[in-house]
Amino acid sequence: MNNSEDVVDFVHNGHKRYLPHLSIDCVIFGYHDQQLKILLIRYHDQENWSLPGGFVERREALTAAAHRILYEKTRLTNLFLQQFYTFGDSPIRLDHIEIQNNHNKVYAKANVAISDDHWLSKRTLSIGYYALVDYQAVTITPEFLVEGYSWVDINSIPPLQYDHNEIIDKALVTLRSQIYQQAIGQNLLPEKFTLPEIHSLYESILDRQFDRRNFRKKLLALGLVTQLEERRKIGQHRSPFLYAFNPEIANKPFEAGAMTAF
Repeated sequence: MNNSEDVVDFVHNGHKRYLPHLSIDCVIFGYHDQQLKILLIRYHDQENWSLPGGFVERREALTAAAHRILYEKTRLTNLFLQQFYTFGDSPIRLDHIEIQNNHNKVYAKANVAISDDHWLSKRTLSIGYYALVDYQAVTITPEFLVEGYSWVDINSIPPLQYDHNEIIDKALVTLRSQIYQQAIGQNLLPEKFTLPEIHSLYESILDRQFDRRNFRKKLLALGLVTQLEERRKIGQHRSPFLYAFNPEIANKPFEAGAMTAF
């Protein structure tokens, strides 16, 4: 929503276009400065940050809705996207008074008031999706009701609106389990990368340390990455080889147990 007219139309007529009780919350993972990060937003007159999200259109598939919402936030398409959980048990999702008050603070910028029986005040279930994006490729799109965006380290997540901290926790657990099943790293790293970069990525995601020599041997033995002839010059005496993911291996599920140890 780019202006107050869009907001007013959404508040008054959104229930005609969207399913009133079903939303999508997106945990957008990026990797930068050897740290896994999550994109957060802060809405107008809200103290706490939130996850990007939105409602599902009445004739829209869930995954199509998630891709649309992510495009609106990042301007990226063809993202790695994974549905991981449905959220509806938190008491905050049953407290329509608190939901109504929060909405009134946000939508006050457009001079719109949300009543107790308004469709936005009702209980909403949320489908959680996580996305893996190239941090450098993300273009943040300004929105009328959003006052700020921030990439936050996964180890420094502040208290968030509603049950969004729980959503992030669930997404991270899923990501950590799936890193042993598929080549998660190829969605977070550039096309060509150094060994220390992929080594740091896996350590950041799994929050544990790996012996660098064994890590390299494991990746090469699996055929997951290929050492290129190219080098990256990063200093007078430092020109490490570049690596790339092997698509024949990286685009298929790993065999059971293939990635359990480094």
